[in-house]
Amino acid sequence: MTSKFTGWRKSSYSDPDGKCVEVGRAADGTIGVRDTKAQGTGPILELVRSEWAALLNSIRSS
Repeated sequence: MTSKFTGWRKSSYSDPDGKCVEVGRAADGTIGVRDTKAQGTGPILELVRSEWAALLNSIRSS
């Protein structure tokens, strides 16, 4: 699977067993979120910047 997203990264607070999500960015500014358990072969949630900001705000306020 070829992805338009590059620079995939995960939090340094991630579970040592790899149970976490990674975040990548596309050239157009779109944010990609994927599950590390799929090892790059699973689905990618694509978010525009405003959606990404809303998701982070929701997580932080929970």
